[in-house]
Amino acid sequence: MRILGIDPGSRVTGFGVIDVTGQNRSYVASGCIKTAGGDLPGRIKVILEGIAEVVATYRPDQTAVEQVFVNVNPASTLLLGQARGAAISALVLAGLPVAEYTALQVKQAVVGNGHADKEQVGHMVQRLLRLNGAPQADAADALAVALTHAQHGSGAMKQLALHGLSIKRGRLA
Repeated sequence: MRILGIDPGSRVTGFGVIDVTGQNRSYVASGCIKTAGGDLPGRIKVILEGIAEVVATYRPDQTAVEQVFVNVNPASTLLLGQARGAAISALVLAGLPVAEYTALQVKQAVVGNGHADKEQVGHMVQRLLRLNGAPQADAADALAVALTHAQHGSGAMKQLALHGLSIKRGRLA
């Protein structure tokens, strides 16, 4: 199974692709979709097209996206939510199931501590995927989301499949 993890951002959206075979997780690719400054609609378009290109290139079976947290600045939270919406829209348009995980769930799954810092997450991603070097921070976060889904989400998908069900375009089919 191939999983695409996404760490949405209005300026930098990280992506990470892993393959899962039994209990083995292996690195496929990771990177960042960077939006140049400019107006919000232009940045949303870059995110939407960037995720669509990643999906077309790596052909994931499942996807997972980090949920937005509410921070002190409501305007920043709103921008982040719009970037996240663009990423989810690209996934749904591609007919992929979308799972969502909070930052707390991701840190707990990857590091074992829901209050771990970015460096700890990056270090554990590097160790779990046996990488030679640490990935870029946003890409490491996206790989952590994919690893979280491999640990938690794939079991639910397997149970649905056992009952002849699946998720298509975000709906139970």
